[in-house]
Amino acid sequence: MNKDYILLFGKHLKSLRESRDLTQDDIGVDGISRSMISLLEIAATDVTITKLKVIADNLGVKVKDLFDFE
Repeated sequence: MNKDYILLFGKHLKSLRESRDLTQDDIGVDGISRSMISLLEIAATDVTITKLKVIADNLGVKVKDLFDFE
């Protein structure tokens, strides 16, 4: 697991969420818990492609937008 990359992803995810005035609970639905969102934002875990799709849908963005921090 590339901790630095996951940390950048987590910071970007949090920024996207906050820019939309959403809580972790708001995007932690459809099989993804609030605690999973929290762990992603602090880079304490990795995520699967299917969960990325759910997160992107709940944020109202495309999956590729989740990686627009590079």
